[in-house]
Amino acid sequence: TVGDNNYPSGAQATIDTNIGKYYAEFIYPYTGAYTNTATTNRFFPVLGNHDWYTTNAQPYLDYFTLPNNERYYDFVWGPVHFFAVSSDSREPDGVSRISPQAQWLQERLSTSESPWKIVYFHHPPYSSGYHGPVDWMIWPFAEWGASAVLAGHDHVYERLIVDGIPYFINGLGGGPIYSFIRTDPRSQARYNDDYGAMLVTADETSMIFQF
Repeated sequence: TVGDNNYPSGAQATIDTNIGKYYAEFIYPYTGAYTNTATTNRFFPVLGNHDWYTTNAQPYLDYFTLPNNERYYDFVWGPVHFFAVSSDSREPDGVSRISPQAQWLQERLSTSESPWKIVYFHHPPYSSGYHGPVDWMIWPFAEWGASAVLAGHDHVYERLIVDGIPYFINGLGGGPIYSFIRTDPRSQARYNDDYGAMLVTADETSMIFQF
């Protein structure tokens, strides 16, 4: 997911009803109140700004068991290498393109042997939506080897092409739907009429994104 799963304030009191109620079967290990028979984790979130409304985003970190430091991490699933990034300005390891976190990402991308490399986080570097572009996340993802970049934050769907790779925004998983404000010239498709999810199908030779 691309962040902000626990509205309105990332609180411990709401995290299981906001996430576990719907996705318990994908979370492992799981300690919430809903039925769960999972033996493998299939839920890989990133931190959004609403998660940071609590001290150190602690309810999020306590609820999930994720790789690395849990704030940013990577994992391989079939032909895809996923890189989850912490894009909020409160990230302890920084969010600039020369931050320790960015250096970690650049190194991990450079050594990946997977045919597809997906970077995902919350704050979109390019957006035609209400929040607009988040300039601190304008990192050279294509140059570093990313195949595509996924973000949220703006409650719309948008596809842009930047430096030859697709950038997606999908904030239509819940919450109020936002308007488009100023169209980025690199925008290829925009949608904000209803809620929706993305299905991504990948094999060794192709990757298909469907909203």
